[in-house]
Amino acid sequence: MSDLLKSIDARTKLAGTNKLEILLFSLGEDSRTGRRETFGINVFKVREVMRTPSITSAPEMPSAVEGMVSLRGALVPVVDLAKYAKVKSDTVRDIMIVTEYNGHTQGFLVEAVDTILRLDWSQMRVPPEMLVAEMGGLVTAVTELDDGRLVMMMDVEKVLSETTRYDDDELLYRSVTMLNRPECMVFFADDSSVARKQIEKTLQAMGVKYVGTTNGRQAWEELEKMADYARSIDKTPAEMINLILTDIEMPEMDGYILTKKIKSDPRFSEIPVIMHSSLSGMSNQQLGKSVGVDEYVAKFEPQKLSEILARRLLKGEAAPPALT
Repeated sequence: MSDLLKSIDARTKLAGTNKLEILLFSLGEDSRTGRRETFGINVFKVREVMRTPSITSAPEMPSAVEGMVSLRGALVPVVDLAKYAKVKSDTVRDIMIVTEYNGHTQGFLVEAVDTILRLDWSQMRVPPEMLVAEMGGLVTAVTELDDGRLVMMMDVEKVLSETTRYDDDELLYRSVTMLNRPECMVFFADDSSVARKQIEKTLQAMGVKYVGTTNGRQAWEELEKMADYARSIDKTPAEMINLILTDIEMPEMDGYILTKKIKSDPRFSEIPVIMHSSLSGMSNQQLGKSVGVDEYVAKFEPQKLSEILARRLLKGEAAPPALT
């Protein structure tokens, strides 16, 4: 299994080309449906795949968290993805995908890993509403393989949020910088329902207006509509939109391509673009800068996000003190 990921560092060159690689895995046959579904996770978020070491139970953990394992001296929580996704399966899940994103490391128990699939983000489609409802918002994108299998991209940010109870802490938003500038407009794009909720809560706490979209393609279409409207009232898009916030991983069009389109279009090129992603490695930040991103901020940090937004929105004005 280590061979499966041995060239992961070389894969960073895919970013910025609207391409990605996903690790396919299964959680076992669901006794309710008789199906063995195929899931995927972005390789950028995978640190290693291994046989599951001994798990130590931990008190007061969410039901899907099996316990903790020690990896090179660090304690890492282990989530049984079948339990989390409510897949009823008696299959032994002794493979662990070790993931690293949003500054957190965690292990995901799965039945098996399949292969690494390279494809274009345009091949990843927004999941139908019926599937979103059935999976409880766990799936952010889908694609069909040549053999007819449907691959479902799992919202690992949602898993992290709900298994660590991270987003339940209202204290995270008490330190957000309050601007109370309803004339300011932030336009954002993110395919994760959890991330969109966090962005909205941050912007609401700041007292600014916002418009949100669920992927890069939808964002670009909405931006073009806003540009047409601005022209009809003799304004520029920059007079209507003060800042654009974008995720990296999104179906149909990723954040790198969206940023390229924004920065190469004279209608939008003056609008600051902030990349807001769980892919917080230096290579991702450098790639963001190469396509014109003005700043980069990791997800799950409302205070830091608000500080960067405030500085950009105020354009040199003194920011008011953060809420306490």
